[in-house]
Amino acid sequence: MANILAQAHARRRRRCRVVERPHQPVPFIVGSPRSGTTLLRLMLDSHPQLAIPPETGFLPRALVSLFGNDERQRQSFGAALINFPPEASGWRDFGIEPDAFMSELRTITPFHVDEAIRCFYRMYAARFAKDRWGDKTPTYGRHMRAIEQVLPEACFIHIIRDGRDVALSLRDVWFAPGKDMTTLARQWRRDICATRRQSLGCRHYLELRYESLVLDPETCLRDICDFIEIDYDPAMKDYHRRAAARLLEQQAPTLASGTVLVTQHERLAQQRLTMCPPDPSRIFRWRQAMLASERAEYEAVAGGLLAALDYPCI
Repeated sequence: MANILAQAHARRRRRCRVVERPHQPVPFIVGSPRSGTTLLRLMLDSHPQLAIPPETGFLPRALVSLFGNDERQRQSFGAALINFPPEASGWRDFGIEPDAFMSELRTITPFHVDEAIRCFYRMYAARFAKDRWGDKTPTYGRHMRAIEQVLPEACFIHIIRDGRDVALSLRDVWFAPGKDMTTLARQWRRDICATRRQSLGCRHYLELRYESLVLDPETCLRDICDFIEIDYDPAMKDYHRRAAARLLEQQAPTLASGTVLVTQHERLAQQRLTMCPPDPSRIFRWRQAMLASERAEYEAVAGGLLAALDYPCI
C-alpha cells in the first residue's frame, strides 16, 4: 500500500510541473496533532516573505454554500470567520480588527469566497510586511480536496511522526482525546489514513517525516521551498530565536460566560519545545518512555500502519 501511494504521489508531482497556477503556491501544513506541525509552522514563518498564522480552523465552515446577494454573503462569511469557533472565538489570535476585516471584504465586488479567504491571509501577512502566506491547521488534512477546489494554489505538506511518540506527547495536553493507548492509536491511525486518502485527489501534496525534519532541517526545508516555489532562507533554521514572540499571539479562548477554556500560559507551555533548536532526543522517545504494556496496546491498533510507514516495531 505504501509503495502504491508513493507511486501515485510521484505521478502527481510530475503532472504538477506543467500546471500553471494563477496565484503563488500557498503551503498548508497538516498532520495528526503533536506531529511537529507547530515546529514546521515556525520554521516557514521565519522566512522573510512568508507569514503563517496560528491555527485557523474556520475554512470548512467558510466553504459552505453562501446564499443571497453580495452583502448577505459578505456578512455571513465574515461572521463565520470572526466568530469561529462559535463557543469561544479564536479571532483575537490573528491581530486583525473585525471592522477592518469587514471593510476589506466590501472591496470584493462581486463577492467571491476564494478572494475573501485570500483577503484574510493577506491582511495577516501585511501585519509583518510579508507578501506570501500559508496555514497550519492539522485538521485540514480531512478537507484538502474542498480547500483545493476553492484555492487551487494550495500546496499541502503532511508531516508524519511515529505514532508512539505522538501518543506520549499528546496524552497529557488539554485537547487529548484520552490518555489510554488504544484511544490515542485510533486517532493517529484515523488522521494519517484520512489525510492520505484525501491526498489522492489533490494536485499538490508532499509528505514529510518529523524525524527527518529534526535530524536534517536544512535539506527538508529546501525541499519544501522547492515545493512551494520560494527561495530557501537560512533564517528558517533559526526559527527558535523568534518563536516565543510569535507564540504570544495565541490568546486564552473564553466562553461567553467568561469561563477560560485554556490559559495563554497553558497554550505556551504545550509548545515550549519549539522555542529551542530541534532536539534529536525527541525521536523514538517511546523506546525509553513507553511501558511494554503500553507499546503492545498501541501496536495492537496501529502496528500495521507503523510498519507500512517503515517505523520499527519491536
